[in-house]
Amino acid sequence: MMDRQSKKPKSRVVKINSQRTWDFFITQANNQACPVMVHFTAAWCVPSVAMNPFFEELALSYQDILFLSVDVDDVKEAASKMEITAMPTFLLMRQGTQVDKLVGANPDEIKKMIDAFTPQFRSSKISI
Repeated sequence: MMDRQSKKPKSRVVKINSQRTWDFFITQANNQACPVMVHFTAAWCVPSVAMNPFFEELALSYQDILFLSVDVDDVKEAASKMEITAMPTFLLMRQGTQVDKLVGANPDEIKKMIDAFTPQFRSSKISI
């Protein structure tokens, strides 16, 4: 018998599986002036895989940001273009440009990176 209470909320992290999907979501985010947080990962990288649940939690906490997960082996072009050389790498982007970058599985630093960026983002949405 399944316990209905244990049903997980739908993921807010979009799994990018091709260059075309990457281009589509980056373009959509740019058009909507939406910041993007990207987790560059690899299935064979244990620290990357271990960060997935944390990244999912972040996505639920920061509803104004688009969260993408990119496997560097599946989407080599995007990883190369963004100069990703190690996994995990977390990239904060705005208007298609890198705002901040963190290499390594460090949840506290990732959260600080987003928190430092969020006030700028919120204030830029206000039009006077």
